[in-house]
Amino acid sequence: MSAAPIRLGVNVDHVATIRQARGTDYPDPVLAAMRAVEAGADGVTVHLREDRRHIQERDVRVLAERLQAGGQWRVPLNLEMAITDSMLALAEAVRPPRCCLVPEKREELTTEGGLDVAGQLPRVAAAVARLNAIGARTSLFIDPEPAQLAATLEAGAPAIEIHTGHYANASGAEAAALAEQIAEFARQAVAEGLEVHAGHGLHFDNVGLIAAIPEIVELNIGHFLIAQAIFDGIGPTVQAMHTAMRGARSNA
Repeated sequence: MSAAPIRLGVNVDHVATIRQARGTDYPDPVLAAMRAVEAGADGVTVHLREDRRHIQERDVRVLAERLQAGGQWRVPLNLEMAITDSMLALAEAVRPPRCCLVPEKREELTTEGGLDVAGQLPRVAAAVARLNAIGARTSLFIDPEPAQLAATLEAGAPAIEIHTGHYANASGAEAAALAEQIAEFARQAVAEGLEVHAGHGLHFDNVGLIAAIPEIVELNIGHFLIAQAIFDGIGPTVQAMHTAMRGARSNA
């Protein structure tokens, strides 16, 4: 099969992490997002956590305004969110074109695994229905496990985002085996009619095996891009990641 183009969603959460460390109004994640878009980002992702440790509601609302022109989205805003009434209400108010439902634990440094769709199917299905009703393309952030894929289909979500954290923490033969597991899972998901995204822990040195999987149409990357941007600037960093992803895809 001919490999489809692959998109890069840039997560700007950790620009807000630096801002919140001092309680200032800088650096502004909205400005970072706009710089990323100017550099070719295909989308902007933010995770509004329940404890508001980085992104704030203001950021979500201002991004929704800035990413639109004449009622059209320049690039989509992807709102990562836990399944709570307050988060769903915010999504209904802002109406982002993309939402990704993720698990959340207050004590974790970052999202440590996929959403247990199978274990809370009625709750997930109800959330997906609310987001479908506002026209959001909802993805579920899941581990590459058959039970989670089956539950996603029951929940009515049109897309998944495969959690690549375990792959990102591996190396050598183990990483190669996990990449193949992700590839097989992606093939199964596409065969069931789902759109497939992936993300978590990806950087220049490990993105190739994932970007080369033809069924994956989008990678969402944040922490590494913001960290590398300290040295190289956000525009060149986004462009370099695009080059790495597209090079891996064209060689697949």
